[in-house]
Amino acid sequence: MPGAAAQAQHPVEHVMFEPSELVWRDLPSLPGVKIAVLEGPLDQPVPIMFRLKFPANYKIPPHWHPGIEHITVLSGKLHMGFGDEFDRAKSHPLAPGAAAIMQPRTHHFAWTSEETITQIHSIGPWSVTYVNPADDPARRR
Repeated sequence: MPGAAAQAQHPVEHVMFEPSELVWRDLPSLPGVKIAVLEGPLDQPVPIMFRLKFPANYKIPPHWHPGIEHITVLSGKLHMGFGDEFDRAKSHPLAPGAAAIMQPRTHHFAWTSEETITQIHSIGPWSVTYVNPADDPARRR
C-alpha cells in the first residue's frame, strides 16, 4: 500500500493511506494554514485532492480559484460567504460532513472559530487570487 510518498503523484493505480501518513506543509498563499496533498501536482491540469488545516480564528479574505472547487469539511467548522467583501454576518457555517461546490472564479471568503480541516478536490492548476490585491500575502513580503 503506497503511503505518503505517493501523495504528490498522480496515481496510476489504487492508492490508500491513513491520516497519520499525511505530510502537512505551510501554504504560502494562506499564511498559517497547512496543506497535505493527496493527489496532484496542484500546478498541473490533472485531478487534484488536498486537505487544508486552518487554525482557530482564521480569516480568509475574498478570493477566487481558476477551476471548480469542491470542499468537504472534515472537522471543525468553516464559515463561508460569497462576494467581494468579507462580512461574517453573510456567511454560512459548514459543519463536519457539509460540502460546498463553487464554479471557477466564484468570489468567496471564509473564517474559522476553531481548528478546521477541509478536503478539496478539483482539476488543476489550483491557485488563490485575492479580490483585493492588497490582501495577497505575496505582496506584503
